[in-house]
Amino acid sequence: MLQLFKKVALFYINGFKHLPDWGRQVWLIILIKLAVIFLILKLLLMPDLLKKKFDNEKQRIQFMQEQLKL
Repeated sequence: MLQLFKKVALFYINGFKHLPDWGRQVWLIILIKLAVIFLILKLLLMPDLLKKKFDNEKQRIQFMQEQLKL
């Protein structure tokens, strides 16, 4: 199993080493887009509402337990 993982890792490492300059630029753009999507949008669109509604952890836990009982 470890040999398979090592072979796959070396395959990708060698592939990235031999990329042309435009290919590296494309990967850089892809990584920047992923960072924007997962970091910035998560912070803006998914605020922590439980921390705003309740003062302490015990109240949050109790609220979640009530909600999960349906």
